[in-house]
Amino acid sequence: MRLVTLLKGKIHRATVTDANVDYVGSVTVDADLLERAGILVGELVHVWNVTNGERLTTYALAGERNSGIIQVNGSAAHRAKAGDKVIIVAFIHTDEPVEPKVVLVDDANKFVKYL
Repeated sequence: MRLVTLLKGKIHRATVTDANVDYVGSVTVDADLLERAGILVGELVHVWNVTNGERLTTYALAGERNSGIIQVNGSAAHRAKAGDKVIIVAFIHTDEPVEPKVVLVDDANKFVKYL
């Protein structure tokens, strides 16, 4: 058996709604978007800031469903600000093929379609 790391889920070009350095770590994401991307609460995620090139690794927290929230928290808040465009991704280690769930959102972080 040979495990490889494959893309599991992705939220493409979401807009950061807030960055809160005083919040206890992680990234808070609209629960609807997490579900659509197949990302679990507490799961390791990468956040790639398209606006400034910063990259970070943290874990996902569920925000209010259909709120559009994408809030970067804790020390990671130094790497993003409201209005920045980010890509949020989760990977899986597997020996099986994976059909990733790639979610495209609008400027208000509402689901548009799967890519």
